[in-house]
Order: sequence, then structure tokens, then C-alpha cells
Amino acid sequence: MPFTQQDRGFNAITRTAAQTRVLDAALELIVEHGVSGTSLQMIADAMGVTKAAVYRQFKTKEEIVIAITEREMGRLEDALEAAEAQGHPLRAREVLLDRMIEQAIDRRGAYSIPMFDPVIIRLQAQHEPFQSFIERLYAALLGTEAGVEARLHAAMLSSAISVAVMHPLIADVDGDTLRAYLKEMTRRMIGLTQ
Repeated sequence: MPFTQQDRGFNAITRTAAQTRVLDAALELIVEHGVSGTSLQMIADAMGVTKAAVYRQFKTKEEIVIAITEREMGRLEDALEAAEAQGHPLRAREVLLDRMIEQAIDRRGAYSIPMFDPVIIRLQAQHEPFQSFIERLYAALLGTEAGVEARLHAAMLSSAISVAVMHPLIADVDGDTLRAYLKEMTRRMIGLTQ
């Protein structure tokens, strides 16, 4: 069940073991087939349960996608709070950028593909808690106020990171090397270099 971002954060959302299994199975299928190509029946088949068993946990595929997105955003929530607590904008940007890169590399297989799914993009645009979180995230990262320029800069930066980790040209690059280059290049993009 979606929540109001003002009430609590993504990390405060608790899921039952059954819901977590649904989300894990759905994410794997979405990475492979996209949201539109994934059905509740496919999720049930992947789990070895009936469609009714999935339906007891989530009423719609949209609820599943929102829950997956909440979980993925929750992975950055601690980093955002740590960045906001820095008290110094440049240090906050460094902390947050490093954590975004770490997450992208750690979740290299699953991180980027759903991010560009049109259904996920639409749901994120319609779900206020996601918008609030993204605004906070990029305000801390870019040190800017809201506006078209800030949103464009944020879109370019997040795309650069997520596309880089999944691009076939660097599929053979190990995580440590990729991490070093991404940190250097993204710091230049947001003006953190000396």
C-alpha cells in the first residue's frame, strides 16, 4: 500500500516474506521482459504459486511496480539523509554521488533496465512520494533549486550513471575500474573537481 512521503520514508515500509518473494520474482521478470511484458500469471509461474496467491499480496501489477520502486529508492534513502546531514553542500554532493555510483555498480544487472521502462517512468511521474524523493535527491546532489535546468541536469546525470553501468561497451570492465572512472567523470559533470 503506498504511503505519504511526509509520514515516513521508503525504508519504513515493511513487507511480508510473501510480498518480498513476489517483488523479487517480479523484478527479475521486469528486467527481462519489461513491465508491459510481465503479467501476474508470469510472476505466479516464476514463484511456483497460483495467480490468486500473488493477488493476495498485491491487487495489481501497478502496485507491484510501485512497491519495487519504493524498495529501490529506499536503497538511496540512507545516503540522502547522510548527505543532507553533512551541513556542507560540496561534501553532501560527494557523499550522495559516491552512494549512487556504488548502488549502480552493485546492482549492475537490475539497476538500469527498469529505470527506463515507460510504465515505471509514468508511475514515478504520477506518484507524489517518488517525485518528492527525487527532488530532495537532486537538490542535495546538484545543489540547485527546482526548475527545468535542475531537472535536465539531474536527468542527464542519472542517465549517464545508469547507462554507463549497463552499456555493452564496458560489460567486461570490472567494478573497481568502472567505479573510479564514474566517480571522476560524474564529478566533472557536476563541478566537484578541483
